[in-house]
Amino acid sequence: MLKVLSGCLPETACVLEIASGSGEHGLFFTQHLPGLTWQPSDIDARALESIEAWRQISGGGNLRGPIRLDVNQAGWWLSPDLGPPHAFDALVNINMIHISPWSACERLIEGAGALLGRGGLLFFYGPFAREGVMAQSNQAFDVSLKSRNHSWGVRDLEDVEGLAAAQGFMLESVTPMPANNLSVCLRKESGLEMQGEQASADST
Repeated sequence: MLKVLSGCLPETACVLEIASGSGEHGLFFTQHLPGLTWQPSDIDARALESIEAWRQISGGGNLRGPIRLDVNQAGWWLSPDLGPPHAFDALVNINMIHISPWSACERLIEGAGALLGRGGLLFFYGPFAREGVMAQSNQAFDVSLKSRNHSWGVRDLEDVEGLAAAQGFMLESVTPMPANNLSVCLRKESGLEMQGEQASADST
């Protein structure tokens, strides 16, 4: 994952992580990519405490204090804790969308479209199906997830890509990872800006 992210991000970048969990991802990435400023977030109070504990161990630096975000809520990207529009260069989400309702994925991507400017990176890591087909281990995992919560499940990458396209993102790369996971990079192409540029060109 480190190699994929480092290849998709500029040397210096501000990254928002959604559903940071214990906070170890942000600690790891900022230690290995010192040009990153990492903003962790989560909905769970215990996770926020864990993130802050890891931040204290690391000495802070380019790992910011955690903020509470709930991507199940419409308009979550309007939180004043996130700062001005386009304050982030990337949004990272690791192992969340299969253990959340589909609506959380929809709102996460909608928020990414609002928060990220042209060239911004939307990054997912986790298990995926491809055109309805998934590895045998992921099939068993999908059954297990749905037995625990009918709204959970391994998502089809093409469905995620479709949501992202509606927000101006194009699929840039898909990298196979251990345990039949994928690293997925989507790049923001500001459709309105592109249309405006084309209109200007057409009028000349």
